[in-house]
Amino acid sequence: MNRREAGVLPILVTGAAGSVGAVGRSVVEGLRRRDLPVRAMVRRDDERAQALRATGAEVVVGDLTRAGDVAGALAGCARMYFGMGVSAQYLEAAVTAAVAARAHGRLEAFVNMSQLTVSEMDLTSTSESVQQQEQWLVEQVLDWSGLPVVQIRPTVFMENPLFRAGFSSIAEYGTIRLPFGRAKTSPVAAGDVAAVVEEILADPAPHLGRTYELTGPRSEGIAAMAAEVSAVLGRPVGYTDVPLREWIDDDLRPLGLPDHVFQHIATMARLHAENRYDREAEGVQQVTGRPPSGVADYVRDNFGLFTP
Repeated sequence: MNRREAGVLPILVTGAAGSVGAVGRSVVEGLRRRDLPVRAMVRRDDERAQALRATGAEVVVGDLTRAGDVAGALAGCARMYFGMGVSAQYLEAAVTAAVAARAHGRLEAFVNMSQLTVSEMDLTSTSESVQQQEQWLVEQVLDWSGLPVVQIRPTVFMENPLFRAGFSSIAEYGTIRLPFGRAKTSPVAAGDVAAVVEEILADPAPHLGRTYELTGPRSEGIAAMAAEVSAVLGRPVGYTDVPLREWIDDDLRPLGLPDHVFQHIATMARLHAENRYDREAEGVQQVTGRPPSGVADYVRDNFGLFTP
């Protein structure tokens, strides 16, 4: 432990092994670059856990749905990030984490990963996915909990299976296949989301009680997005507007996603077509002091995904 870490209590990062976009892993790496002590909670001890140890983080193995595991991971920590991928166990895990944090009684901050769709929801909302409904419920629980909560609401990640499927046809066919019609969207890079969480965990006091909505730099239609991709690749890229049911059957279903995840992504596709994702927010700029990266940046950073 170096001088900066001495006397500083650990920061608990759950979901640290990473799922879509590996936000938890990036948060761990960013906090360790700041020489802050981190306890990374993972589901299994594998090569991803070893990589976290290599950063200098303490790694604990546990199940977020087991109160004893969460309480043990929290012991001695001052701040906590709760993040979990889309999962049929999400609601149980999130409530368990909230209860454990409340029993812990000594947290300076509980940073919760939610999603932007909940800002349009209320108790009677029914058009959203099961996952989105559960995330709305969790925000209510955290509001009641008395915990020092910061809510993070990103829109759809660029790394989400929705866009992974849509972009997958670019390399071979030179087109983005998505069922969005003329609707607009503003996907956010997972790296920007991780940077926001990292900044809050490093200095939570100015952020307590706040909600940050995170989007990319602009909301645009897929035809405009295709033009951005085309400019980076230096070759034509078009947009194929696929009927929703056809896209679900031919593009999404072959990914073999678990039922809960499949229902969530299919719902996100429908909500996109209904223009529910035409949103722009300034959360990335507000917290990090820099604008969010956009689609062109994502293509440049992942060039191999877009080339034959």
